[in-house]
Amino acid sequence: MSSFKLLRAADYPRMPWKNGGGSTEEITRDGGDGLEGFGWRLSIADIGQSGGFSSFAGYQRVITVLQGTGMVLTVDGTDSRELQPFDAFAFQGDSATACTLVGGAIRDFNLIYSPALYRARLQWLDAPQRLFTAARTVLVFSVADTLTVKANTSAQILGLYDCLQIETDGLVELNIDGQCCLIEISPA
Repeated sequence: MSSFKLLRAADYPRMPWKNGGGSTEEITRDGGDGLEGFGWRLSIADIGQSGGFSSFAGYQRVITVLQGTGMVLTVDGTDSRELQPFDAFAFQGDSATACTLVGGAIRDFNLIYSPALYRARLQWLDAPQRLFTAARTVLVFSVADTLTVKANTSAQILGLYDCLQIETDGLVELNIDGQCCLIEISPA
């Protein structure tokens, strides 16, 4: 049995960063209130200037540039490669992390999760895909103006930055037509 929740980008609540340096649009999470108590969280952030990142001790982070030229992250004193759009990068949430913007402001996409509670897999898809997943939570985040997702016998149409959240207790067949990020989350 699967349940489906279509999350529209226009409805994402905006919340402040932990370090007060900006704000985030929260897409979805598994629980908790504010910036505490969640096991996993998906969000979009607008970064207008180079600077430090908030610390999330006990969490793993996966970040991807959505819009803009790119950025370089400095994580615990080591520079990353230049991160360009749709190039995911993972790092520990409690690492001392700062970004240097390349060519101006960016918009990024963030998965933050507790590896003590969850296993997570994130991949960017850019062509029609047919796949099967048994993950407990499946998130399909659209970066296309129109994205069609068929999950078992249900079909959904997503717009830019919309997200389909599927909760399941078994195998799900997915047919995805359009550019998106597929995230699979299961208990550790």
